[in-house]
Amino acid sequence: MPTNEQRRETAKRKLERQLERRAEKARKQRIMTIAASVVAVLAVIGGIVGGVIYLNKDSKSSSATASASTESSTAPAQNPPADGKLPPFVAPAGLGENCQYPASSEQASKKVNPPHTGKIPTTPATVTASMSTNQGNLGLTLDNAKAPCTVNSFASLAQQGYFNDTPCHRLTKGGLDVLQCGDPTGSGMGGPGYQFANEYPTNQYQPDSPALSQPVVYPRGTLAMANAGPNTNGSQFFLVYQDSQLPPGYTAFGTIDATGLATLDKIAQNGIEGGGGDGKPAQPVTVKYIQLD
Repeated sequence: MPTNEQRRETAKRKLERQLERRAEKARKQRIMTIAASVVAVLAVIGGIVGGVIYLNKDSKSSSATASASTESSTAPAQNPPADGKLPPFVAPAGLGENCQYPASSEQASKKVNPPHTGKIPTTPATVTASMSTNQGNLGLTLDNAKAPCTVNSFASLAQQGYFNDTPCHRLTKGGLDVLQCGDPTGSGMGGPGYQFANEYPTNQYQPDSPALSQPVVYPRGTLAMANAGPNTNGSQFFLVYQDSQLPPGYTAFGTIDATGLATLDKIAQNGIEGGGGDGKPAQPVTVKYIQLD
């Protein structure tokens, strides 16, 4: 039987192959001006599970414009925490000073205006929001102090009704335990027509740091952005209902309250359509609305 170390090495190699395929697909898409694609990133799962494929299906371009953010170049260099957790937050220089939302290659899945650009205050430190679904309610606390550009976008989309009556199109379990929402098309390929840069925890590492490919634990109760590669965040987000290991390339921008976790547990217990560990929720989940409190 393979050891845990062997499983991790196998998963790491699989991740590298997956990233190479993703980059090649993105290059072809830019040449052909395709407006939609499916790109996946391997999330390395420790312990018993060797690895699972984690979706990165929001924005289709894997290239990041230099104007998307000025924060990554000033990020502190960190090694993966010894305990495997998300790194402690150290505010990078320029955090929230120049939030930009350049157009992405695909059309918006639902008519929406881009968020306000430029300086976004990091106070108040948190913003609360309510997410109503047909399966129950979720209370969210958005971490504006750590991810102001992300919170600004999420709040803008919520206030414009972008999330109203949209499906949560993906549920995963078995090491990667998340519910993904935020795509009005329900295909996993929709977005708002713009993209923006990663924030915490990505900005805790230098851009070329090998640590960016090493998995860390996104704890139960984390609210984070899905993406199609570095700095391609759009509208899709995921809610973590059990501790899950992923590379630190997904912006964690909030937390879910106890009521919300109970709702997620119920959704997870209902299972995945067709069985297995990755697919549509067996009981459809619809976001009625998300509103700021």
